[in-house]
This record gives sequence, structure tokens and C-alpha cells, in this order.
Amino acid sequence: MNHATRTHDARDTKLSRRNFLRNSLLLAATGVLTATGLQRAFAAAGSTLDSTYIPPKRARGSAILNVRDRGAHGDGIHDDTTAIQSSIDALPSDGGTIYIPAGTYVIDPTRNLRLRSKMHLQLADGAKLVAKRNDADRAYVVMVYKVSDVEISGGQIVGDRDTHLGTTGEWGHAIMVRGSSRVTIRDIHLSKCWGDGLSIGGAMVAGAPTIASQDVVVANVVSTNNRRQGLSIGRSSGVKVYDSEFSYSNGVAPGCGIDIEPDANDSGTTSTVHIENCLVRNNQGNGIQVYKRVSGVTIRHCTVVYNGGYGILAISPYKGYVALNRFEHNYLQGVMLRSATTSYQVSGNVFRNNHTRLHGVNTAINPLVAMTGLVGGNHGNGAHIQATDDCVDIRVTTNYYAK
Repeated sequence: MNHATRTHDARDTKLSRRNFLRNSLLLAATGVLTATGLQRAFAAAGSTLDSTYIPPKRARGSAILNVRDRGAHGDGIHDDTTAIQSSIDALPSDGGTIYIPAGTYVIDPTRNLRLRSKMHLQLADGAKLVAKRNDADRAYVVMVYKVSDVEISGGQIVGDRDTHLGTTGEWGHAIMVRGSSRVTIRDIHLSKCWGDGLSIGGAMVAGAPTIASQDVVVANVVSTNNRRQGLSIGRSSGVKVYDSEFSYSNGVAPGCGIDIEPDANDSGTTSTVHIENCLVRNNQGNGIQVYKRVSGVTIRHCTVVYNGGYGILAISPYKGYVALNRFEHNYLQGVMLRSATTSYQVSGNVFRNNHTRLHGVNTAINPLVAMTGLVGGNHGNGAHIQATDDCVDIRVTTNYYAK
């Protein structure tokens, strides 16, 4: 069989999830804010709903290896870790594609699949990597460690949170990216992990500075029902997250949809993170958390709803932009800026029925009111957006509020 015909070039395809998320935002606004009002808000931030993001193509050779040819069963019974790893190791020096046909492949996350540079791990529709039961505090189905030009796409990765044999730890991830550059993760469903669906960060090196991950793209990914977080972004720069869903994180703190936070044992920073057109919903903790030693975060065109904490919580980061998002029915305020958060702008967002801890959930479509600055009362910072007195250079331009 010629598996070359099954490869997929992201440049040639418009991501269907982008359309779904964009439509959900527009439907929510229908009858609430006029089309002209929306266009003005989008134009004020120099953006448009019609833009389409296509993930970059990473450099690699043309070889295509099918894991079934090296003994992978895909029957949900046999441990296929060795067979798939041997396929990865067999790629030529210029890399290529590892193709995983439809089936259920049991992977031992205490050993994990270790990807190499210049490779594409391509899961077919109907292909599923399932974490083998284990009791480890730290275990990863797929490891991207100190490599470059890597792509992961398609299918599903399912963790072992429902069958985990231990009771401690919070680091059982579907995909772990550490100290790597030019990495794309797209068109994949991650769920039921003991820790995070996806974790991006630095690689610790004894006696040397931590190696940050750089130029990591996440597109058209669903990360849901994981025990700790949908997505963690640690020490890194140039992370872009588009057209994805992060939902139903629950079980252990922080329990966020997305947590942008350098590791406590790493003195490095996280910089230049762009999150756009994402759905962040029903997480146990905050929808999106931006925590200390973080700079240059942009969050726009996202829908952040029904989270158990704040829609967005920023604690001490520097320089951020929150624009053209929708915040609804979050348990605490829609946006909270705290602890000397510096140089943040909040513009063109829609806030509706936040701080449900006090107000309860109200799904009535009350009219929106355009207001500029931090404003009090039911429309303003009491329920939707708040900044503590120690924050510096906070710019709140026109946003749209409803009770």
C-alpha cells in the first residue's frame, strides 16, 4: 500500500474547528451586539474574524514508515511501545513520517515514545494511543525532548486517569515538549490524562541554563477531561495556540484550561505566547492563568465560559493584550489582574453574567452596554473585570457588558 497518499499537508486545508469556534462566537453575539458594533470592536484591535491560520510545515525527509510493518498490533491488547519506537529509530538521517493506521495502540508512558528531529508522527483517523496502566508520578505517552522540526497530528491520545494505579503526582501527560524548537501539534484529541493533555516547557541541563522550547504551534487540538490541565506552557518563547478547545480539567490544582507558568524550580521566563480563537470552558479552576515571570501574552477571539475560577487570572506578568474575547458564566470575575500585573490592555471584549458565585447563572440575553475603563456596579468590575491597586499601566478601553 502506498501510504504517501495518506499524508496531510496543513497548508492545503482550512481547519474546520476554526469555523466551528468562529461560528459559536458569532452566534453568541447575534441579537446582542450589532454587526457594525462587532466590526468596530474587531477593527479597534486591528484584527478580523475572517483570518485563517495555517500551521507551518516543518522540515523533514520524504521517507514514510508504517508501524504495522515493524510489528505494531493496534489491537488494544498488545504493548506496541517497542514496535512504534523501533519505527521512529529506523527513520533515515533526514527524517520522515511515521504513519500509524487506525487501531488502538497500547503505549507504556513510563517508557514513552521518544520522537526525533525532522519527523512527523501521523495518526490516521481512527488511530488511538492509549496509556498503559501505571503508578508513576511522571509518565508521558509522547516525549518531544531536545529535538527540532517535529510534527504530531491526527487521531487521539488517551491517558490512564480512570485506571491509574497510584495516588500521587500530577505529571502524567499525553504529550510532553521539553527544550525543543519548531514543533507543530495539530488536529488531535487528548483526554483522560493523569496530568495534562499537553505540556510545553524547558529542558533542565545539569550545570547549564535551562533550554527553553521555541516556536511551538498548537492548532485544532481538543484537550479535555484531564486531571490537571488542558495545556501547560512553561519556559518557552514563541508559542502559538489556535483554533483549539481546552475543557473539563478537573481533579488536582490548578485545574485550568490553559496555565502559562514557568516551573517553580526554573528561574527562566515564558515569553511571547499568542492564544487565538480557542474555546476554554468548564474547567475546575481558571479558564486561562498567566502566572509570574511571563511576558508578551496575547489572548484574543476566544470564548471563555463556565469555568470554576476566573475567566482569565493574571498574577504579576508583564505586557499582555486581552481583546475581542467572550467571557460568560465564570464562577469569579471574567478578567482579574492582580499582584503588580504590568502593561496590560483589555479591549473589545464581551462580558456577560460572570461572578456567578454571587449572581448565580443567568442565561437571559440582556442587552450589552459599551463602557470604557474600569467601571463599577453590576455592569463593571464587580462582576466582570477587576485590577488590584498595585497593578501598573493597565489600559481598559471600550468593552461590552451585560448583567
